[in-house]
Amino acid sequence: MKLHLANTAGINMFTAYGEGYVAVNNEKHEKSLILLPEAIMPDWTEAKPETLSEADMAKLLELGTEIVLLGTGQRLRFPPGALLRPFAPAGIGLEVMDIQAACRTYNILAAEGRQVAAALIFD
Repeated sequence: MKLHLANTAGINMFTAYGEGYVAVNNEKHEKSLILLPEAIMPDWTEAKPETLSEADMAKLLELGTEIVLLGTGQRLRFPPGALLRPFAPAGIGLEVMDIQAACRTYNILAAEGRQVAAALIFD
């Protein structure tokens, strides 16, 4: 599915997604990544949602964002609860959703100028 964007010049945006891929600024990605308005961090993890490690989540805590959107593949799957707990005390919102919802939500928040990251895990 192609995404239509408003005035978003100069920031990274999802431009399409489909089964097994997302496109960022029209460049296709098929492996896990972290997307920030100003940076792309490819190959974030090899883990699946149920096998995420503390080290994987620590990378998300260190991004300096106000919210992290964790896209867990084609369907919503929650990582172990212990891995989610450090975000609230750090003042970082963490939302778990499927990849498609994470892409759409990221684009909205990034266009608003929010400090947002999308961390995507592919099936």
